[in-house]
Amino acid sequence: MSKKLHYLEPDDTLKDLQDFFFPPYITLAHMFHSPEGWALKPRVLKQYQLQYALEGSADYRIEGTPYATTRGDLLLHCPNELHEVKTIPGKPYVCLSIVFHFGATDFPLGQLVGFDRNNSDSDRPHLMGNFSEHPLENQLSELIYHYRQPGLHHKQRSQHLLMGVLLTLADYRNKDSGSSVAKESSGTAKLILIRNYIDNNLRDGFRHEQLEKLSGWSRNYIILQFKRHFGMSPTQYLVWIRLEKAKELALQSGLAFGEIAAEVGYSDVHSFGKIFKRKMGISLSQFVGTLFRDTPDR
Repeated sequence: MSKKLHYLEPDDTLKDLQDFFFPPYITLAHMFHSPEGWALKPRVLKQYQLQYALEGSADYRIEGTPYATTRGDLLLHCPNELHEVKTIPGKPYVCLSIVFHFGATDFPLGQLVGFDRNNSDSDRPHLMGNFSEHPLENQLSELIYHYRQPGLHHKQRSQHLLMGVLLTLADYRNKDSGSSVAKESSGTAKLILIRNYIDNNLRDGFRHEQLEKLSGWSRNYIILQFKRHFGMSPTQYLVWIRLEKAKELALQSGLAFGEIAAEVGYSDVHSFGKIFKRKMGISLSQFVGTLFRDTPDR
């Protein structure tokens, strides 16, 4: 019999936390005023680096791709990428630099912020965008302020702010991706329509023909766009919301397992049990056991 969650050591729970990650660890965060003629020879970092041009401009080269950065440009260096920097004679350069990592965790940062260095659709994949006069600039400055202060509160605040920076960047990148804002807005609306349809038909499921009729898109395009925005295909999403609903019912409804299976669209309780354990790592009964402590008879 498996141990209940509240009896486990923290390390023992990691396998059950598939969609949760530890916060980023900041190695260095500072504002750098480059002296006249400053340059950074080619080097390779083992960690991530955000480099924000606060004032002036400089010439970067990352993995052979040139970037002539100006005020407001934000670059993302990934681990093990060769990069170098040269300032421009007679021009100032001030940057905000943050070096960070996620420990031993294989954090899907590229998926979060829409970064793919192998993406043939972008000839400048490391340029995250221009954030001059954008709230992200203030977040970066505040992060560096707290990082430079002593004390646990400031260190935790800077770590929290970095996660906020990455999420702001993700929102910006997801909103601005695509060739047309209007087209993207329309596409997003259709994806939400598809997702809501799946939500509302949790018990009965769906056929792809229904989603095609609903959106006017082909099956393959639906799968491609849905996975791009939600991180999974429509079929995977259906399984996920069914299991999440099952956990909710197990917690709140008092229904038997067979009744829960039926409520979320599974007529065979044994098949439902196998799917739940395969996806969640524990059985539904074990999951319920992790929610409550044993209470003495009164």
